[in-house]
Amino acid sequence: MKQHILVIGAGFGGMWTAVSATRLFNIHDRNDVEVTVLAPQAELRVRPRFYEPNAHQLAAPIGDLLDAVGVKFVKGTADSIDVAQKRVGYIDASGAKQVCSYDKLVLATGSRLAIPPTSGVVEHAFDVDQIEQAVRLENHLKSLASLPDSKSRNTVVVAGGGFTGIETATEMTARLRTILGEQADIDVIIVDRGDRIGGSMGEEIAKSIEEASIETGVKWHLKASVESVDANGVNLSDGQRIEAQTVVWTTGVRASSLTEQIPAERDHLGRLHVDSHLKVIGQDDIFATGDVAYAASDDIGNHALMTCQHAIMLGRYAGNNVAAQILGVDALPYSQPKYVTCLDLGAWGAVYTEGWDRQVKLVRQEGKNLKTQINTVWIYPPAANREAAWAAADPLIPIA
Repeated sequence: MKQHILVIGAGFGGMWTAVSATRLFNIHDRNDVEVTVLAPQAELRVRPRFYEPNAHQLAAPIGDLLDAVGVKFVKGTADSIDVAQKRVGYIDASGAKQVCSYDKLVLATGSRLAIPPTSGVVEHAFDVDQIEQAVRLENHLKSLASLPDSKSRNTVVVAGGGFTGIETATEMTARLRTILGEQADIDVIIVDRGDRIGGSMGEEIAKSIEEASIETGVKWHLKASVESVDANGVNLSDGQRIEAQTVVWTTGVRASSLTEQIPAERDHLGRLHVDSHLKVIGQDDIFATGDVAYAASDDIGNHALMTCQHAIMLGRYAGNNVAAQILGVDALPYSQPKYVTCLDLGAWGAVYTEGWDRQVKLVRQEGKNLKTQINTVWIYPPAANREAAWAAADPLIPIA
């Protein structure tokens, strides 16, 4: 009977896990192991781009790719993990409960926006965390054109001045002008607890963020947080109120709740502690990758972040190493010492940095050219060609 590797999730971590695992089996001329991906859709949702317009276009089909490398796809949503019995429960496409057994499990179920208990967020705020929410925001923005001109109609509040908040805000001014017209009196306001523009991103990159904010018309309301949201605006911790019919929440993510069903240590974001081979510590047959893995990325104390930059590499290593465990060959210790960022800043351009201290290397159009290359080419799935896909899944190939 064939051994079975079950990968839960078809995001960056899950997709690359499946391709990488079949790559190693091919190298060792083994065809007695079945690799299955269980996910709601056979597509890679390009989450890093959900701050852009036309979010409904930001999903890349991967069914042909999985077929090309011999991976079985099962359409369904996992909702339970029985570690003792090595079974995963899921809801299939017709809504029926099903069970899938495994010999080795790779959890790659990603993360979700961490919704706080702040009053009114669930009822009135938007986000760009998942494709459905990004489409909901897009439809809402388009609907503004049918409303009477007013300050609240023309104002967008972005809660959170981190990576997603900044990209959303600096893109938002152009999106609003496309919908409301060039003459509309638009306000896009980032509400952030920090005491300076872009302060959470580091001192050097903050200079570019401040410059871009001025040029794109993005305002910052600092040293404050949103205390409540309603249909017409937000109330802030400093006692002020901003009238706005659009509030976008961007304040952090948390690992998939399925991590809680695996007996193992988790960090404060819900990520499973893994060893250097990405095996969950204390579990012989379970690996974690992407946003659900708390993994050391180098030997000086840095850990992988919840970004596609790290998820792609984590997937390549997880797939290689779960296959290596079955084959009885040496696994590859996960290592990703190079850390880069490329922050989109709307019409201003983009800023590219290297290192954990975010040393600025490219700005404006040069940065934008690189960001475009990353967003439209580098992070997309490889072609549905077996040899090309396997070559791209080699964990020893750097992504940046």
